[in-house]
Amino acid sequence: MARKVTISTFNFHYCLVDPDSEWEPMIQQVGHYLEHKINQVLPDEPDLIVLPECCDMPSGLSAERLREYYLQRGDRILNLLAGIAQQHHCYIAYPSIRTMEDGSWRNSVRLIDRSGVVVGTYNKNHPVIIEMESDKVQCGKEAPIMECDFGTVACAICFDLNFDPLRLKYVEKRPDLILFPSMFHGSFMQQYWAFSCRAHLVGAISGGLPSSIVSPVGELAATTSSYYDFVSETVNLDCVVVHLDQNRPRLNAMKQKYGKKVKISDPGYLGSVLVSSETDACTSDDLVREFGLERLDDYMARSLAYHQNGDFIEA
Repeated sequence: MARKVTISTFNFHYCLVDPDSEWEPMIQQVGHYLEHKINQVLPDEPDLIVLPECCDMPSGLSAERLREYYLQRGDRILNLLAGIAQQHHCYIAYPSIRTMEDGSWRNSVRLIDRSGVVVGTYNKNHPVIIEMESDKVQCGKEAPIMECDFGTVACAICFDLNFDPLRLKYVEKRPDLILFPSMFHGSFMQQYWAFSCRAHLVGAISGGLPSSIVSPVGELAATTSSYYDFVSETVNLDCVVVHLDQNRPRLNAMKQKYGKKVKISDPGYLGSVLVSSETDACTSDDLVREFGLERLDDYMARSLAYHQNGDFIEA
């Protein structure tokens, strides 16, 4: 059955503050800035709002002042966003720098649920060297899968996108969504991660670079523009990736029976398509069973078995 989720994402610049301002007005200014940005997407009634990496980092502070700002800020912005999540019955992914009880630092995403409760935290596994050396940010060790009422969510932050160990964890765990708050875009790596993990990927890129929602076959479902630093889109998480080899007549039979109740998204050149159920009468898994569709992963595993069969290996 269709499993629709409306997602909002941003590519805004950081809030510019007076570096000599007192802490209280500075924290309030950042909070008001984030509220203004979020208010732009609330008419779309999003299920999930994804903010850019370090979304509440003021622009214009020295490294020393910035660390003191984080200490003074504490959970103020977290509590503000929790209130918005509760009031508007949505999830909010809140990326921020935070200090731990032992005085160390993390670059994190905390996922706030519809009741305003943090239901999961991801700590950046692969900070850049300057983060570790100058900012004392420590590497996270876990890659949690967070449960939401619409599906499962995983996270990767910025530099993470360059490292296979994290990606391969998600290849195995198969989340429905990968959230990618970042300061760099990642180029085709966004599409590669989405396809590799068979997941939708939501980029939230700071500084004006495009933020997009990418499908499991690498298509852009939505993107911010040169005029608007926010975008909302509804995507269907009830989907499966299948290869075209030997599936074409099965896909044709499926389309003939269900018509617009099913959707086949072909990005071209890939040899694989995304099959989505657009009806409550059946799920994408039901379609796989009914028409004998072979999932891409199963096809690749079957192909490897042939490749490793001595009858088909050159002498």
